[in-house]
Amino acid sequence: MVTNELLQTRIKKLKSEFEKVFGNQKEIHIFNAPGRVNIIGEHTDYNGGYVLPIAINLSLLAAAQKRKDTKLYLKSMNFSRKFATFLENLKYQEKRDWANYPLSAAWALKEEGIELSGANIVFDGNIPVASGLSSSAAIEVLTMKCLLELSGKNIEKEKIPILCRKGENDFIGVKSGIMDQYIITFGKENNALFLNCETLEHKLIPFHNMGDKIIIIGNTKIGRGLVKSAYNQRLAECNEGLRLLKGYIKRENIKNLSNINKQEFEKHKNKLPEVIRKRCAHVIYENERVKKAVNSLEKGDLDKLGQLMIQSHNSLKELYEVSCKELDTMVESFLKFDDVYGARMTGAGFGGCAIALVEQKSQTEIIKGVSKEYKDKTGIHGEFYICRISDGVKKL
Repeated sequence: MVTNELLQTRIKKLKSEFEKVFGNQKEIHIFNAPGRVNIIGEHTDYNGGYVLPIAINLSLLAAAQKRKDTKLYLKSMNFSRKFATFLENLKYQEKRDWANYPLSAAWALKEEGIELSGANIVFDGNIPVASGLSSSAAIEVLTMKCLLELSGKNIEKEKIPILCRKGENDFIGVKSGIMDQYIITFGKENNALFLNCETLEHKLIPFHNMGDKIIIIGNTKIGRGLVKSAYNQRLAECNEGLRLLKGYIKRENIKNLSNINKQEFEKHKNKLPEVIRKRCAHVIYENERVKKAVNSLEKGDLDKLGQLMIQSHNSLKELYEVSCKELDTMVESFLKFDDVYGARMTGAGFGGCAIALVEQKSQTEIIKGVSKEYKDKTGIHGEFYICRISDGVKKL
């Protein structure tokens, strides 16, 4: 397969780079971690709701070698700077830039009391950076997998995403959800992952009737500079909505906004300030859409899944207000084609990527048409990737 040939080419280049940096290729191990897109369920994760992500064939590779000391030596073929530090001296430093993400994984393992060996690691990725396809979570999970393997340590698989999030939250200081780390750990070829972000219950959902269908990822090439401030603002708005709704809904065990069902919200929504009402409406209705999307996949009803994707985008645009002109333009361009089932923004918003579920036979025509219209309307050359649903992190 072309994809396997591409992977082998990447591995060959990675090994060559490893030898250039460290002088040998003795006892090196190769690991792979995918990026991800979320089919539906946006901004529900940190509200304790449902998500439906997939692992994709854009990935990060690592060549890793055990050291005799406790030094961690990190090099990426995607960045010019390399870093080295001892496992006894893991501290966040802003100047370390990309290296803070793999260091956060090592830190989380150390905090768990796991004794680690030092390692030489060279990374190579074809996940576009800052595109919303989760390159940061991929390098966290990938590093954790490398260090556990080289150190001869085993932990429960469920602990990997939990510890990776701990590293991102407490070492780096980014209060992220757990969806990205979970799908990168548990992803399976041709399956989506239905995850409850409150309880962490999860199950794989096969993509039925996908034989002649594909997912196209459209990268707007817009950086997501507003994401951090907007994320914090939306989180505060959702928490305020939860506080107010708990005062009206006399029911125990409401821990998160997603614990409130559509009927309860409809009864009390007009008591909320307009902005708070809109944020809560998106989360609660989006949570319902995820459950309907799972049902659609299980039945092989891709027409219904496409409709839910469109509804999700409109909600993110109008209620949660995290879309942007470029994302809207790309989604609208996709939806002009008859062989597109549905399209939506994916990720935090304000840039990044959109996805579309399409007939494979029309992929060239669709990409060509969307690319032209997007360039004509925004002046930006978008990038497009054919997405294959892949396995989670693994040793190759």
